[in-house]
Amino acid sequence: MSFSALKKRKNNLESLKNKMQSNSGGQQSYDDDRYWTLERDKAGNGYAVIRFLDVSKADQEKAGDSEVAPWAHYYTHAFKNEQGRWFFDNCLTSIGSNCPVCEANSELWNSGVDANKEVARQRKRKEHYVTNIYVVKDSANPQNEGKVFLYKFGPSIFDKIKDAMTPEFEDEVGFNPFDFWEGANFKLKARMSDGYVKYDKSEFDSQGPLLDDDSEMESVWSKSYALHEITDPSNFRSYDELKSKLNKIIGATQPKIVESAPVAEVNSVPFSSDDDDDDDDDSLEYFRSKLADD
Repeated sequence: MSFSALKKRKNNLESLKNKMQSNSGGQQSYDDDRYWTLERDKAGNGYAVIRFLDVSKADQEKAGDSEVAPWAHYYTHAFKNEQGRWFFDNCLTSIGSNCPVCEANSELWNSGVDANKEVARQRKRKEHYVTNIYVVKDSANPQNEGKVFLYKFGPSIFDKIKDAMTPEFEDEVGFNPFDFWEGANFKLKARMSDGYVKYDKSEFDSQGPLLDDDSEMESVWSKSYALHEITDPSNFRSYDELKSKLNKIIGATQPKIVESAPVAEVNSVPFSSDDDDDDDDDSLEYFRSKLADD
């Protein structure tokens, strides 16, 4: 699909709403300079202005005539055992497969034992989204301004996107935040609250073109990264590999299961909390621990 075709196509807002329900998977490499992160000050606060970008040319070509979402969506598990050893890996539910970690969590949760349920909470899956962005303003790192990056974020920021597309009140009109011409800049605001990083103050600016000239916007679009590579099944271990890795980490630390409550669905286990769904502290701590071990 050409950039001119992208401009002429009908508003794909309804298609994007449907794609909010789909899952796919992948994992960020922390030495990958394609990713942009919001730098926060010592108080934990941060501010930047970014623009979510529409589907890349590579992703549209991969999808052919099918509509494709301008984001990747996946889950991970990150937790420590009693000895401080980390388990950090992709969750197979991201690609519609059974996950041994989720199964173990469900068994713990269904036991009805509070201690077991707490362990399940600690091992819950965590939800991530990745999309292409254009950095409009980054005072902490001005060299990033005017460049295209991948940006990984959690459910609370994605909820802002959903709210823009499907507003709550009848006097508000939904729009496609990813559109080059009718989208809007996103004022990303991070703050510390009760020991957690919150993004609830973030908001969209008024709608308008990303840039004044179509040729400049086409140049931005041409620099967008392929998201289907992030969600490729090759980024996931097999069920047996993941289970073997899990057993090595939890070993004898897996609490004894007491059958004292009705069996519930796997999805009844809490997967992520409002307190930490956007922060990568678990992931960063895992890599710090790995470096210390090395």
